[in-house]
Amino acid sequence: MVPETIVVDHGKIYVSAHLTSVCARMGISIQPARLRTGRDKGPVERFFRTLRQDLLEKLPGYKGPDISKRGVDPEGQAFYYVDELADKIRQWIAADYHLRPHDGLVEPSLPKYRMSPAQMFEHGMARAGYIEVPRDPYLALEFLRTEWRTMQHYGVEALGCRYTGEGLYKPDRISPYENGLWPIQVNPDDITHAYFRDLDRKWHILTWEHAAGLDMPVSLDARRFGRKLAAETCAYPNDRLAIDQLLERWKLGLGTTRQERRMALRMALEQPTFPTEHEDPFEPPKALEPLRGELEGDDDEADFEVPADGVEVDEVAFYADALEDL
Repeated sequence: MVPETIVVDHGKIYVSAHLTSVCARMGISIQPARLRTGRDKGPVERFFRTLRQDLLEKLPGYKGPDISKRGVDPEGQAFYYVDELADKIRQWIAADYHLRPHDGLVEPSLPKYRMSPAQMFEHGMARAGYIEVPRDPYLALEFLRTEWRTMQHYGVEALGCRYTGEGLYKPDRISPYENGLWPIQVNPDDITHAYFRDLDRKWHILTWEHAAGLDMPVSLDARRFGRKLAAETCAYPNDRLAIDQLLERWKLGLGTTRQERRMALRMALEQPTFPTEHEDPFEPPKALEPLRGELEGDDDEADFEVPADGVEVDEVAFYADALEDL
């Protein structure tokens, strides 16, 4: 299914240059909803209400829009990382939402009979059969951020990293685009690879020059933090030194601050969503082995302990970026 139009509200992420450029490449028009008019995107708003009432309100540490319905101490109760919360939502959709009768799912020959999404799917399969629609294995790359760069003798530079690959043109090749540059798709959550699409619409995987010695993704935030650590001990820090010091620091207790622990957990549990040069794009991506053994001793309550210097932990700031990746 290829949507022709999507309706969005006026949030920054929905009217950003990134989203508009993706929709332009895929031939999708954007229809902004009217201000303070929830019925313009009623199905989505109704699903959010069902999700909140049937699942989120029952989770420990829930903080809803109504302050009178919160618990005594929601901050002191258990909380979930983004990947754990996403897993619970998927389980709820598969085990409850898809098996529950919906008022909007009606068979015209049986107008009083309400069907669940799973039953309606089986009914449609029996009536119309299964239609195999070929999918582009590189479709996800269309949604990555685009960096316009020039091609040099060493490759291309994006996000402050140098990338090389077989699909790159020579530096003297003239770009057919108006700005004279070439589009490079980058993923800030995994800077070990970038992606370039040739004029023949074929994708090429580019590799970071320091990715050979790594066996897990590295985010842009982690690279910046590593260079900050390297600058404390070296007058001329580079990426190789930054990554070495960063991995050595995280190996000793997964860091010493909440920010370091969150970055370490995110990198350790990250799965390769996008293909690499060693993978077949038509095969399911191979998940990295989660480093659960090293995380068993990590106590969530430790995030709220008072540091040795006596500075109180700002719990509001801690939760400020909790849903950045949703």
